[in-house]
Amino acid sequence: MDISEKLQGVLVTLPAKPGCYIYRNAEGTIIYVGKAVNLKNRVRSYFHADSSRDSKTRRLTREIADIEWIVVGSELEALILEMNLIKKHRPKYNIRLKDDKRYPYIKVHWNEPFPKVTVTRQMLEDGSRYFGPYASAWAVHQTLDVLRRIFPYLTCDREITGQDKRACLYYDIKLCSAPCVGAIQQEGYRQTISDLMDFLGGRSEEIVKRLEGEMLKASEEMRFERAAALRDQIKAIHTIVERQKIVFAADYKDSDALAIARANGEACVQVFFIRGGKLIGREYFILEGTEETADRQVISEFIKQFYTEAASVPEQVMIPEEIEIEEAKIIGQWLRSRRGGSKVELLVPKEGQLRELVEMAAENAAETLQALRAQWQADAHKQEQALSELQQALNLSAPPNRIECYDVSHTQGVATVGAMVVFEKGVPAKSLYRKFNIESASAGAPDDFASMEEMLTRRFRRWQGARQKENQPGYKPDASFSFLPDLIIIDGGKGQLGRVVKVLEQFNLFEKVPVVGLAKQEEEIFFPHNSQPLMLPRHSQGLYLLQRIRDEAHRYGITAHRARRSKQGMASQLDSVPGVGPARRKALLKHFGSVNKIKEASVEELAAVKGMNRDAAESVKANLE
Repeated sequence: MDISEKLQGVLVTLPAKPGCYIYRNAEGTIIYVGKAVNLKNRVRSYFHADSSRDSKTRRLTREIADIEWIVVGSELEALILEMNLIKKHRPKYNIRLKDDKRYPYIKVHWNEPFPKVTVTRQMLEDGSRYFGPYASAWAVHQTLDVLRRIFPYLTCDREITGQDKRACLYYDIKLCSAPCVGAIQQEGYRQTISDLMDFLGGRSEEIVKRLEGEMLKASEEMRFERAAALRDQIKAIHTIVERQKIVFAADYKDSDALAIARANGEACVQVFFIRGGKLIGREYFILEGTEETADRQVISEFIKQFYTEAASVPEQVMIPEEIEIEEAKIIGQWLRSRRGGSKVELLVPKEGQLRELVEMAAENAAETLQALRAQWQADAHKQEQALSELQQALNLSAPPNRIECYDVSHTQGVATVGAMVVFEKGVPAKSLYRKFNIESASAGAPDDFASMEEMLTRRFRRWQGARQKENQPGYKPDASFSFLPDLIIIDGGKGQLGRVVKVLEQFNLFEKVPVVGLAKQEEEIFFPHNSQPLMLPRHSQGLYLLQRIRDEAHRYGITAHRARRSKQGMASQLDSVPGVGPARRKALLKHFGSVNKIKEASVEELAAVKGMNRDAAESVKANLE
């Protein structure tokens, strides 16, 4: 293949050392991250003519416009760096766990005297214990709903002294053991939370054994109410444990069993969690970028990404087929470090009960993927139906594949923000959302009509500017503004609609861009120059889509407004400082980032800011303290 002069220069300078390589396209976007024992040999291999390569690799190679590399000390360091880079940049040619959000975990605040149990998406080294990840927040909350009835735990933020006069409603409905009123002492409460953690880890036998002993003792001491409560707790534990399939003897290694299902470029990996000989749970994960990639490579990439996120690593990971020997070796080394130095075995079961377990995981993965695909197709059908209904109802020439909606948010005219959201083919395109700090608004005199007019004027001025620059070499269009919408929705009635029409006419777009107003009270749809509104059927997919888009614009606008109002509130603390005017206030906030950081700064640090002097610095220090 033809290699540019720039790439040839990079290939010549590649070191023969372990590290990571990063491929960028002509726009500078990272499209692939890889690791290598020998960077020189590995990167050069992409540019050798080889007809056996799959089309995905050939497409990748054609897009490479620049190469970076990072040298590290070992292959293990390269693996860790590669995973971090993939997680951060999510390159399109890498295999990656679907969704760039963090997965949810159950967090037990074990470092606190009376530990709470919460849901989080971030693991911190703060002395807490974590369980997960779970595939969805719904799965976490479903688990906690069950556990809370067996192991009542705190969810409130009150300081626990045991001296409160009364407990909250959760105590009355037996979802909290109320240490706040001394209904349970610290030792007993921590034992409950310890039991909860053991139960999540699959160790229920010891809990039941101890509770049975406590129940017998309470009965002998004629504390029958306590004995009955323990009996109910034991019964609830047995009910859950009976659902957990016993697969091995209790002393068998804690293991995860992995299996994969593939269909039309998508991959689903099912994980079975075996603890204490029992199958205590299962989760599925969808991977993107798996087309034309062998199963063993998909499993390899999944292991690296999943166990980076996992709260714990078991003694054994069962996989459906062998992965490349050198890769398995380095993954094993990495898993061992994640487990605190204890060996982790990567096992491919060949026969017997272990093989049956992996096959069962594969069946579940296939069923899950089939169900998800049916759901995706149903959702796609609903979106197509909604767009088709809107085309017909609004008399459009084609389905409105790009819909833009605008909303204005403020508090009595303060911190006015305009919100623009974009839906493409019926789904939100969040990367195209934009917010506008409205400059024409004045405090105490809110004018939503003028704010809407300013926002739309700025939006289409950007479109006009993009048209003028589109033929300039090196110009990169902003997809938010460079294209016209197929439909504009305004949150409001005739007044708002009139201002939008005025803007469209200024840019000669009124005949090109359809616009409607959606009035919230009766969900009436208003058209320009038409006094008669349209009402779509209440259960119409088209109406549901309009409502969803309108509500998303409102949510996005409110969020942006609150952020701006909060920032203005912080900055206003500087307004009352003698000797600090708008220029110095702006310089201080730009330099330190926040009022809190300004408060923490010394007089010398304040005086060193451009435009400040010692007198002004001392004034800031004295007034903010």
